[in-house]
Amino acid sequence: MFKKIGPGVLVAAAFIGPGTVTACTLAGASFGYALLWAMLLSVIATIVLQEMAARLGIITQRGLADVIKSELKIPWIRNLVLGIIISAIVIGNAAYEGGNIGGATLGLEAIFGAANTKIYALIIGGIAFILLYFGNYKTLEKALVSLVIIMSLSFLVTAIITKPDVVAIAKGLFVPSIPQDSILSIIALVGTTVVPYNLFLHASLVSEKWKSKNDLKLARRDTIVAIALGGVVSMGIMIAATSIANSTISSVMDLAKGLEPLFGSAAKYFMGIGLFAAGITSAITAPLAAAYVVNSVFGWKAGLQDKRFKFVWMAIILVGLSFLLLGIKPIEIIKFAQIANGILLPVIAVFLLWVVNRKDVLEAHRNSLFQNILGIAIVTLTLILGVKSILKVFGY
Repeated sequence: MFKKIGPGVLVAAAFIGPGTVTACTLAGASFGYALLWAMLLSVIATIVLQEMAARLGIITQRGLADVIKSELKIPWIRNLVLGIIISAIVIGNAAYEGGNIGGATLGLEAIFGAANTKIYALIIGGIAFILLYFGNYKTLEKALVSLVIIMSLSFLVTAIITKPDVVAIAKGLFVPSIPQDSILSIIALVGTTVVPYNLFLHASLVSEKWKSKNDLKLARRDTIVAIALGGVVSMGIMIAATSIANSTISSVMDLAKGLEPLFGSAAKYFMGIGLFAAGITSAITAPLAAAYVVNSVFGWKAGLQDKRFKFVWMAIILVGLSFLLLGIKPIEIIKFAQIANGILLPVIAVFLLWVVNRKDVLEAHRNSLFQNILGIAIVTLTLILGVKSILKVFGY
């Protein structure tokens, strides 16, 4: 089974973190099934962009930052783009890592009861550290696939427990509507699914898994299936959240507590297990993505066991744990990272669309007309998202 599963599952693991779980919970609690279409749109956009990144990685056998370095010939433009990449992904992931570990900690509290949060955080940080330190690509893949399966089952079982309205779900998926005050929720759903660092992670991971152009079909199928599964999981969280009155929910653990009186303690445990898996997968993939980006930007050509590679992900985990354990909320760093990510997403989307049409890069595997039409639509979407995320930082 593991031979057929590839990096797509790791990408799904990366985008379903505590932030996605929270965004889906609030969207479902506030607007019922009405915003399921926004998640469907997000999943389609993610599949299109990630397929481009995976194709680029397999054909060139290089990371995305490597390709950027070689294809952007004007030094100041190249250096500017690489600077934005480092700022958004390395600094950003360090700032967000505390949230990833914190999300997994909440999951453990739901399962085992409230205890010393710092002990839970250290356990989660320790698991992420051990998997990255001793693991090769295959080990990491197996661990993350297992966690994604656990997460998927947990959230989907929770959704089924709530006995959802199938007709209303279909309407929410295929009949777009924008309820009053829902714009920010729509942006949050799309923004938490279409993630810039996953493009870098995917392009690097496919070259670890596949070495031949003949593997493109496998990579494409892997991308579609894994990200579609991630979308179904996100929708499962939204569906479960519709069962609870909006006033009672401000976070995913409020959802777990709210489900308990209606559906018994099992709902709380399923939500706890799901949140733990979502948090720990993101706590592993965020440092891994940062290490791959630094590796590409500085041209190290290092493997998972290289000391420089290890230093980067160790630093990300350490910074994230420090923020969490010391109670530091790096507001200014997070704002900076949000601005950098807001700039990076449309820039990388445009670059990807440009480079996958280059004959000298992808030869016969360039974009088709249909892929370009989809790509242009998604580039427009990423531009809107990027502008909105930057404006949000400044309170607009």
